[in-house]
Amino acid sequence: MNSQLRRATGTALAAALGVTALAACGGQSEDSGSGTGGASKTVTLVSHDSFAASDAVLKEFTRQTGYTVKVLKSGDAGAALNKEILTKGSPQGDVFFGVDNTLLSRALGNDLFTPYEAKGLDQVTDEARLDADKHRVTPVDTGDICVNYDKKFFADKKLAPPKTFADLAKPEYKNLLVVENPATSSPGLGFLLGSVGAFGESGWQDYWKKLKANGVKVVDGWEQAYNEEFSGSAGGKKAGADRPLVVSYASSPPVEVLYADPQPKEAPTGVATGTCFRQIEFAGLLKGARNEAGGKALLDFLITKTFQEDMPLTMFVNPVVEGAKLPELFTEHGVVVDKPETVAPGTIAENREQWVRSWSSLVLK
Repeated sequence: MNSQLRRATGTALAAALGVTALAACGGQSEDSGSGTGGASKTVTLVSHDSFAASDAVLKEFTRQTGYTVKVLKSGDAGAALNKEILTKGSPQGDVFFGVDNTLLSRALGNDLFTPYEAKGLDQVTDEARLDADKHRVTPVDTGDICVNYDKKFFADKKLAPPKTFADLAKPEYKNLLVVENPATSSPGLGFLLGSVGAFGESGWQDYWKKLKANGVKVVDGWEQAYNEEFSGSAGGKKAGADRPLVVSYASSPPVEVLYADPQPKEAPTGVATGTCFRQIEFAGLLKGARNEAGGKALLDFLITKTFQEDMPLTMFVNPVVEGAKLPELFTEHGVVVDKPETVAPGTIAENREQWVRSWSSLVLK
C-alpha cells in the first residue's frame, strides 16, 4: 500500500500508545548517530509510517550537506507523537516529522521542540505557518481529507454524487457512506473536525444524528473503510464492497491511477470537494537532539523544491513551498480544494477529546 494511503490506518487518540514498533529505513553511515552532535554524520528522522522520499532525493541531501539520513518509523502519527512525549529530553532522533494541525497543540504543549527558523521559510505559504511567531515547527506538506465517491456506481444509478457535508445526510445517499471512527483513525478525526468547521460547535452534533439516521457505517480505520467497504477502490472491488462513498483523501484518485495495471485514462473515483478538511504536517528539531546541526540542515532541506517536488508521488501530499511543481499525474487526476474546512489548533486542543467522546455517544450507541 502506498504511503499516502498508509497514513490513514493510524490511531490518532486512544489507541496510540499501543503501537510503537520501530522500523529503520533509509541510508545509514557507520556512525549511527550515538556520538556527540557535531561529530555525527548521520541525522535521524523520527516519523510516522507514511514518511517516504526517493533515494535520489535523500542522496542529494547527503551530497549537499555531508549528512546521511536515517529514518525511524514509529507507527501512526498519534503513536509516534506519544513515543516522543514519553522520551522527552532523550529523543530517539534529531528531527520529528508528521505531527499535524489536529495534534500540534499537544506536541507544543509538551515542549518537544527546540525553536529553529528554517532557511527558505519565507517561501512557505502563510496558510501553513501556524507557529510562525515561535518557529518551533516547520510546515512541510498539506493534504485534504475528503469524501471520495465511486464514479461507476453513480453513473449506473444516474444519480449525482454528493458535493457537500449537508448532501451526505440526504435520503438519496442513505446507506451509501462509510466513515472511520475519530477515536481510532486520523481521517476519521479530520472528517469530524470538518463537520465542526462546517456546522459550528453548536450544530455538528445534529448533523451526525442525521448521518446516523441516514445509515452511515463506521469502521475503525482507513484500511478497512477504503479497501474493504468502498466499492470504488481496487481492493473494494475485489472484496465485493457495497459502499460507494468513503472518507479518504483528495489525493486518492491519482493513487488509483498510478497503481492500476494497466493505468486508466480517468480515475475511477472522484472527490466531493465540499466535504474536505485541511491537514498540515510539520517537522521540528527535537529537544535533546544529538545532532542538532544535522537536524537543522534536514529541516532546511525539507522545504527546498528538491524535496517538496518529490512528495506528491511518494507521500501523496501537497507542497507548502510556493512555486513547487506538481507532477502531471497529480494535476491530471487530482482535485484542487479551494475552500477546505479548518479549525484553529487552539480550538482543537481545547475540545478534541470532548468532541470525540460526544461523537462516540451519539453515533456508536
